[in-house]
Formats: sequence, structure tokens, C-alpha cells
Amino acid sequence: MWTVYLSGEIHTDWRQQIIQACDDAKLNFQFFSPNTDHASSDECGVKILGEEEKPFWVDYKGASLNSIRTRHLIQKADIVVVRFGDKYRQWNAAFDAGIAAALGKSIITLHDPSLIHALKEINASAAASCESPAQVVEILRYISQA
Repeated sequence: MWTVYLSGEIHTDWRQQIIQACDDAKLNFQFFSPNTDHASSDECGVKILGEEEKPFWVDYKGASLNSIRTRHLIQKADIVVVRFGDKYRQWNAAFDAGIAAALGKSIITLHDPSLIHALKEINASAAASCESPAQVVEILRYISQA
């Protein structure tokens, strides 16, 4: 069984599209992702480690705990799919791509064609750059036939 970490944009259903299509095709993949509930992800640090007065420290605590989860799941993954949406700056997705590249993981980027220039360095480290979840599924289908 292959493991895939689905990183990045959380405002659309792209993860569900990929997981459902792979399930429908009976492809043998296990999927992991970051915490996609914005509030619980942002607030995990202060809920566990205690309240903070300054927003910087609230974010710092949450990001620190989320980085443990992210690194572990990326290390566990065979493939990392990184989705960049067009509405929000997803610095965390770029961070995840950097971790995946440093660990020698196969990376697939997923983004609108309008972001090609902005993501040229990340795309250069990816094994494939896709414009739709369906293309990601076709890559997964292809590689699973090996």
C-alpha cells in the first residue's frame, strides 16, 4: 500500500475528490492530511499548552505542534501532493513542499495554471505538476500499476 500526504489549501474539496476517485477505482492508497479544521489547528497550542496574550505566541504554539504532525506524516508518506489555491497565500504548503523535498519524497503539485510563474521553484522540485485532482488520480493510477 502506498501512502500519500495531501498538503495545502483547505478551502475546497480537492482532497475528497482524490480520495473518492481512488476508492472508486479500488486503488491501494492510504491518505493523510494536516488538520483541515482552521480553528482547531490554529488553537491547538493554546488549548494544550495554555493561553497567550499576544497573537504571535498563539500562532507560534499552534504552528509548533502542527509541525510535529506535519513532519511525521510527510516522513511516513511515499508521495506528497501539495495543493496551492488561488485565493489565499499558502506559506504552509510551500513549507511542506520544502520538507518533502529535503526528505527526498516524490512531490506532485496541484494548482491553477495562473500560478505557474509564482510556483516555478516548487514545480521544479516536483515529479509532476497538475491542474486538477483528476490528473493527480491518473498519476496515482499509473504508478500503482507498477
